[in-house]
Amino acid sequence: MIKNLYEKIILGYPKYILIFVSLFISFLAYEAFNLKIDASAKTLLLENDKDLAYSREVYKRYKTLDFLLIAYTPETALLDDITLNNIRNISSDLEKIPLVDSVNTILNIPLLQSSNLSFAELANGAVTLNDKGVDKKAVKHELLNNPLYVENFVSRDFKTTSIMINLKDNTSKEINHKTILEVRAVMQKYKADAKMFLGGANMIADDMITYVKSDLKEYGSIVLVLLIVILYIVFKEIKWVLIPLSILFASIVASTGVLGFFGWEVTVVSSNFISFQLILTTSIVIHLVVRYRELASKENELIQKDLVLATVSSMAQPTFFAILTTIAGFSSLVFSGILPVINLGWMMSTSLVLSFFLTYAMFGSIMMYLKPSKPNITFEKKYAITQLLSNMVQKHYVAIYVMSILMVVFSISGASKLIVENSFINYFKSSTEIYQGMSIIDQKLGGTTPLDVTIDLIEDTPQEDSSNNMGSYDDSLDEFEDEFSSGEQENQYWFTSTKMQKIEKVHAYLESIPELGKVLSFGTVLRVGKSINENKELGNFELGLLYNEFPEDLKKQVLKPYLSIEDNQVRFNIRIVDSNPELRRDELLKKIKHELHEKLGIKKEHIHLSGLMLLYNNMLQSLFNSQIVTLSIMVVFLFFMFWALFRSFRIGLVAIIANIIPIGIVFGFMGWFNIPLDIMTITIASISIGIAVDDTIHYLYRYRNEYSKLGNYIEAMQTSHTSIGHAMTYTSLAISIGFLVLVLSPFTPTIYFGLLTVVAMLVALATDLLLLPRLVIRFHAFKGLSS
Repeated sequence: MIKNLYEKIILGYPKYILIFVSLFISFLAYEAFNLKIDASAKTLLLENDKDLAYSREVYKRYKTLDFLLIAYTPETALLDDITLNNIRNISSDLEKIPLVDSVNTILNIPLLQSSNLSFAELANGAVTLNDKGVDKKAVKHELLNNPLYVENFVSRDFKTTSIMINLKDNTSKEINHKTILEVRAVMQKYKADAKMFLGGANMIADDMITYVKSDLKEYGSIVLVLLIVILYIVFKEIKWVLIPLSILFASIVASTGVLGFFGWEVTVVSSNFISFQLILTTSIVIHLVVRYRELASKENELIQKDLVLATVSSMAQPTFFAILTTIAGFSSLVFSGILPVINLGWMMSTSLVLSFFLTYAMFGSIMMYLKPSKPNITFEKKYAITQLLSNMVQKHYVAIYVMSILMVVFSISGASKLIVENSFINYFKSSTEIYQGMSIIDQKLGGTTPLDVTIDLIEDTPQEDSSNNMGSYDDSLDEFEDEFSSGEQENQYWFTSTKMQKIEKVHAYLESIPELGKVLSFGTVLRVGKSINENKELGNFELGLLYNEFPEDLKKQVLKPYLSIEDNQVRFNIRIVDSNPELRRDELLKKIKHELHEKLGIKKEHIHLSGLMLLYNNMLQSLFNSQIVTLSIMVVFLFFMFWALFRSFRIGLVAIIANIIPIGIVFGFMGWFNIPLDIMTITIASISIGIAVDDTIHYLYRYRNEYSKLGNYIEAMQTSHTSIGHAMTYTSLAISIGFLVLVLSPFTPTIYFGLLTVVAMLVALATDLLLLPRLVIRFHAFKGLSS
């Protein structure tokens, strides 16, 4: 019925079909302008993560804002008037950007030690570098010795300072991207006077998208040119270049338009969907072209309609099932729990359906306007690659088995070395500006990725240790005693020695971990307070004064980010040294929770981790675990699908063996070459399934048909190699050469994507043209079929 419908509609009314397709593509091309790109850091989070909800609670409780950070290394000395004036001008320009809430620099941070003010005097306001008559020598000493500022606002060599840009709450991706561009425009304005690098989680996510878009434009064009060249070299006819390109163009435009129509946002994770579609659509088209050429070369009287119908009818069923199983492979991403990855699964499934229908509609319609002709088979005769492989299957089957066993060993041993990591700095080559900026921030300004540790102090009672915690304090504080209300007195008695000692112990422990960068907490404030208080420990009275009487802007900078009396909780704000090659995030997080309990005796339920570093790690671990489960389910599903499709247990068994090896080789390759499994590389498993399944179904379908005619495994294998084998080889050749160009990218995930795709394609080709037919012969997989 479907064959008759195709003949009557597609081949019967090719003009109307092409007009309809043109109008359909034009509509979707218009919708493609509505395609949205989400470059925010939030796209890299696990949607249903309980830690995400807690992190948002922590941000709200401690008034934490998203921020960008400029690492500023001036040509002149850091406290030189020229430098300070430039920082002042930069801050002024930054504050004019709509999304910027405030800007903190060495100019407006409170000078707590160098001002020589007592606690009582600090209650009236702190001195800053913006004030007149400040002793710069004393300021330098404070900036290098005050734990609130060193490796936070200034580097230890006193050559680099940070300009902290606090951002307002914002849900618009366009505004976020625009803000980053505006910040960079300000930086560019002052580039002649200093080296400047931008950092921050939102900047990293935005730059990743920018790199991917740049790669798509630059290397996508090169891949297209190479594809054109290869198609012409192989087929020797311009029509076999233009027809595939037309179908590819229509499929990609249609998919992009559908994304825009339904409002599916492209993120850094799903930005490679065009490359995925390019691979799979190229495969569909080349199989049709090769089959048409094969039939044309055998027919003496060429009738175009008959040739096209025979081509389509012989390829439709295996292509349909190949698409179906590939969609099933991408559908495994839907269960990841990570919205961008889920969207990628839906995007690819939708794109493949579009590619299938557009390819068959356009191929038949276009071919009806062309005259049939004998194909130029010069390439096939000169480079008999498939003939060589068929000889290996027939004569060197021991070598094939040995190589297959070695590949399995390589896969298992390499996969055992896989690490699940997400090091943003390693996404970029060391020659790039973003790498250099992240490196400077890591090495000089305390680290890149934020992590929060919050400790509940509810085991301490307000009366605990109050009798001996008044501490030693200056008589000048007496005048403030009468101002304390009853509520303020309760706050005063919250600051017990037990709590303060616990805070200092936790702070010291966190600072002792080499993978952690700058640690800021109320413990830092206690250290600074001690230096102001004539090197005496602060008692609860002084601390109550600090909490109740200090100016709001001072408390906002040095107190409220780390302390919540209302919630009986303290916060330790940490930045991770992302460039540390020994950093293993999951192990580190588990270690912190374990040792805070075991070594410091804090109850497990009172220890909480939050922040982007934890959330990214949760996302990775969830993605890894879900992919292991779904890939395992997929293997079982594919086995039964092969079994049902070919109605043979033996075929299902040999087919699944041939499909497992390419996936295993990809993971083994990653393990042996230290390529981490992260949000950018883990999707390669799905594309590996798609590539392997596509080749396997086409080959087995043709092999079975040839065996049913010839009744001989060897002859059927040889015929299959010299027919469908050509389509498989040409597809792998075209895509592999094109995607190898991606290794020139400055963006490491693009390099990995190109390299791993090539590995997956070549291994899938080898297993399907060597191991698969050998296993079919060895197990008599087509037993029961008659000639």
